[in-house]
Amino acid sequence: MSTAVRFAPSPTGRIHVGNVRQALVNWLFARKTGGSFLFRLDDTDEERSTQEFADGIARDLTWLGLTWDRFARESDRYPRYDEVAEALKASGRLYPCYETPEQLNLKRASLVSQGRPPIYDRAALRLTDAERAQLERDGHKPHWRFKLLPTAVEWTDLVRGPVHFEGSLLSDPVLIREDGRPLYTLTSVVDDIDFAITHIIRGEDHVANTAVQIQIFEAIGGTVPQFAHLPLLTDAGGGGLSKRLGSLSIDSLRDDDGIEPMAVNSLLAKLGTSDPIEARRTLDELVADFDLGKIARSTPKFDPEELTRLNARILHLTPFAEVAERLAALGLDGVDAAFWDAVRPNLTRIEDARDWWSVTHAPVEPVVEDADFLRAAAELLPAEPWDLTTWGAWTNAVKGATGRKGKDLFLPLRRAVTGRDHGPELKNLLPLIGRARALRRLNGETA
Repeated sequence: MSTAVRFAPSPTGRIHVGNVRQALVNWLFARKTGGSFLFRLDDTDEERSTQEFADGIARDLTWLGLTWDRFARESDRYPRYDEVAEALKASGRLYPCYETPEQLNLKRASLVSQGRPPIYDRAALRLTDAERAQLERDGHKPHWRFKLLPTAVEWTDLVRGPVHFEGSLLSDPVLIREDGRPLYTLTSVVDDIDFAITHIIRGEDHVANTAVQIQIFEAIGGTVPQFAHLPLLTDAGGGGLSKRLGSLSIDSLRDDDGIEPMAVNSLLAKLGTSDPIEARRTLDELVADFDLGKIARSTPKFDPEELTRLNARILHLTPFAEVAERLAALGLDGVDAAFWDAVRPNLTRIEDARDWWSVTHAPVEPVVEDADFLRAAAELLPAEPWDLTTWGAWTNAVKGATGRKGKDLFLPLRRAVTGRDHGPELKNLLPLIGRARALRRLNGETA
């Protein structure tokens, strides 16, 4: 049987780098094993789920190149969840409970104060038919809990290794709310069975859920998938990430910070593994050396500075043909490969190209510290046409005439013709500036 994985976010906020790491690992696993990748919206939380967030998640995945083979939306499958719930009720594994949230909070607080785990006491199972009927006549609508068996739950986690839970120490989970809507704990299992998911790769915050859900898989009669629980990503300071707070959201990295999608992929694919973090230009490169076994159990930290470094490196490796339309969209009319090849080694983000376009195509105020030296250099400026040899020929001539060398020679010329202390190699930049503009700048004119 071929492998099948899923990425199942709730459309209740913007996805951040922690969510995307899980999506990416699932996607890479599917491509490495020749399996399928399901994008499923777990949207039964109707109060907080929105179409805007759902569209945003799809847009972010597409931007990253994480295309999906199948798509599902939980809100389209309520009849199926009702069918499974009725079967569980009939088998005695799903039972009605009538406590209010306030009553449950008091029970939990009492147990915690006694140093005991906050496990539901199954008081609802001790109600008689008459007592349940009276509660319902009084207007109490039941929520429904899954009755866990007291047996041990064990699995070999593909990241964490052997995992063991005692069923007697787990609390019966609520699967159906008072309003009749199913909760994630049930819907996720039903979907994983119906879509034949073979591997569930998700965050380690779901480990306890997995122990519960394995019993639900077995009660429904489904095949239990293999599980892999990834350590949760933190920010550089060790803090948690939040969709609702917008922490390191993908749309902000893309739209506000100008980060390239493969910079995000390159970092997240290797973060927390034994592999070095290097810039990769295609997802195929990441698939080639992907191995779930390389993921360590230690907590990985997401460092924006590392992302920026990778972003710059990817731009340095990107040929002009792949960015021509994006450069034109930045307003760089007539941009060509010569310009891109000249400036890309100095770019951190593609928007930085605007700065160098202004140096080569717009008026610049030159920095003049020694007007006599610059006038002498201007008199030695070669005639056009200019090419990559012009800078070397010109500076050699100026060196011979003035005796200057090294920084004393090159820095004043750079400051005059670019208005900057640093930047792309002038052998590449000078032909783009042109002789007329360079001559005026050497003479102290804004040009």
